[in-house]
Amino acid sequence: MTYTLLNLVFLGVVALVALAAVLARRAPHWKAVGLAAVLMLALTAIFDNVIIGTGLVAYDDSLISGVLIGIAPIEDFAYTVAALVLLPAVWELLRRPAPRQDEAS
Repeated sequence: MTYTLLNLVFLGVVALVALAAVLARRAPHWKAVGLAAVLMLALTAIFDNVIIGTGLVAYDDSLISGVLIGIAPIEDFAYTVAALVLLPAVWELLRRPAPRQDEAS
């Protein structure tokens, strides 16, 4: 199984959870997710390149797409994207709804 295929399965599940949050009208604040994405993807690029460059992690060239950011395969970024979407969506789905104004009194 290639890393791309593994990522597609994993990201498919993430997309279903995010869709559930959107349909339940409990979607995360996507602007905040976008801001976090910029920071997290930059950090992923830096640290993945360091980890791969030092030899702590290696990838089988026949299992990656060949698209690289530095020396890190693009597939490595799927985990960061998944976390950026999945965690806020689950948080919103598990959060208790605020009481309605007429029930608060």
